[in-house]
Amino acid sequence: MYKIVVLIAVLMSLVSCQEKKATGSSQKTFSINIQGEPTTINPLTSTDGYAQDVQGYVLETLLDRDIDTYEWKPALAEKWEISPDKKSFTFTLREGVMWDDGKPLTVEDVKYSFDVIFDSTFNTAHIRPYYESVEKLEILDPRTVKFTVKDEYFKNFDTCATLTIIPKHFYTDKNRSKEHNKVLIGTGPYKISQYEKGKRFVLEKKEDWWGRKVSAESVKWNFNRIVLRFIKEENVSLESFKKGDLDYTGLRPEQYMKKTDGAGWGEKLFKVKTVNKSAKGYTFLAWNLKHPILSDKRVREALAMLYNKQLAMEKFEYNLSDNADSPVAPSSDYHSPNIKKIEFNPAQALKVLNSAGWKDTDGDGVLDKVINGSKTKFTVTILEPLADYVKYLTIYKEEAKKVGVEFEIKQIEWNSFVKLLDERKFDAVRLAWGAGSVDPDLKQIWHSASQAGGSNFNNYSNPEVDKLIEKSRRIYPRAERIPVIQKITELIAADHPYLFLFAGKNTIYAHNSRIQKTRDTYNYGVGSQYWTLAE
Repeated sequence: MYKIVVLIAVLMSLVSCQEKKATGSSQKTFSINIQGEPTTINPLTSTDGYAQDVQGYVLETLLDRDIDTYEWKPALAEKWEISPDKKSFTFTLREGVMWDDGKPLTVEDVKYSFDVIFDSTFNTAHIRPYYESVEKLEILDPRTVKFTVKDEYFKNFDTCATLTIIPKHFYTDKNRSKEHNKVLIGTGPYKISQYEKGKRFVLEKKEDWWGRKVSAESVKWNFNRIVLRFIKEENVSLESFKKGDLDYTGLRPEQYMKKTDGAGWGEKLFKVKTVNKSAKGYTFLAWNLKHPILSDKRVREALAMLYNKQLAMEKFEYNLSDNADSPVAPSSDYHSPNIKKIEFNPAQALKVLNSAGWKDTDGDGVLDKVINGSKTKFTVTILEPLADYVKYLTIYKEEAKKVGVEFEIKQIEWNSFVKLLDERKFDAVRLAWGAGSVDPDLKQIWHSASQAGGSNFNNYSNPEVDKLIEKSRRIYPRAERIPVIQKITELIAADHPYLFLFAGKNTIYAHNSRIQKTRDTYNYGVGSQYWTLAE
């Protein structure tokens, strides 16, 4: 898939699961809960992790990463070459690869998949930063394409190798334009056989998938059917798992510690806590930096002091997560040890707010200030897409109220939530960024240029950050790039555009006795693609 960071409602490891049927087909059906229904499954415009969960089974890239070594390995391209100056990359396609509709994969599909990223008629702004250094893609012969790059962006080869290939004949067919958001045609090991709106996707195994004839790939994707369900509530998902409606479920720390004991656990149901080297995402509360109250950095710093993170860590995360303090998870090599730690300190927060002009002038218990000639109450609405996360905000609301800051917590359905996000119609939002890449590029979210249609939805802008992001993208040696990324994260953290909450540390999940696996995790992922089901 395109190596972009995607939005998710909650920080969880998402893999697959199984929904039992009355027939014998359930023996080879693997069901999972992906938690949310994608707003669209169009790979050009989707930005949420739920869509990526579906696309990952259906669409493919030129190359893939080995889940244990992180080395490149063939996928749709069977071989590749990198020029000595690292300015051009040549890929040779496999023969005999077919799309789900029976048409053959061609080099025209590869070229279209690249060209469409820069087509203004498609909403691909969130993808473009990764490909802006690629000058062109040429077709050399019926099986070979060549990428030429114009500068030394350190991810040039990565982005070319992980270009998601889509069918040109489908996306250029104007008669089928209404299908683009709900139909997915791929070359991958599964195809969508059923979509029940609001409930689930059903994927069917493709016996003619090219990987079945390749020894390294033939051991993967053994399930006849995969069911992807949309269960938003964590406890409902866990109960579905306990009843046998799911084979696998990602676990939140509270579930792992408090709700995975008793009848069946250790016999038919198993919980796993493990650690791997994969990139980790983080949860956050994003402030709309154009909001009249939240545009002041002093205010945002004071608001960070009002969140009792240690209480939330102990009460909800059970110390199984890391405290997030910047756009890079603490487990990453890119995390800076120099970021100032914000301690819970309501008294100091009130002093900072007072110094920024916020005082309770009428004695009603809520701070106020004259902004643009009008008396303004310190009232901020926080949008929350998941009921399970309201408790994280409730403790925040209670502490903030004590110093005169009034938060309104508004839970909202995911599609409506994303619409307000896209339209920039919010005060604050609680969300999570998915893991992204082991080697991060911060432009997609934090560069000023990413405000227009990109992932910088809360309008963050810092000229020094922009300059350093551009510099970091041109540093190829990892050891030299790390301190520049660390400096960027220090500057961002000091601006308090987000209230950074918690980052992934452990990988925790549960599976039933039907799952057959050789290990709990590989180095760079759980590895569910290698699992099988017991009869």
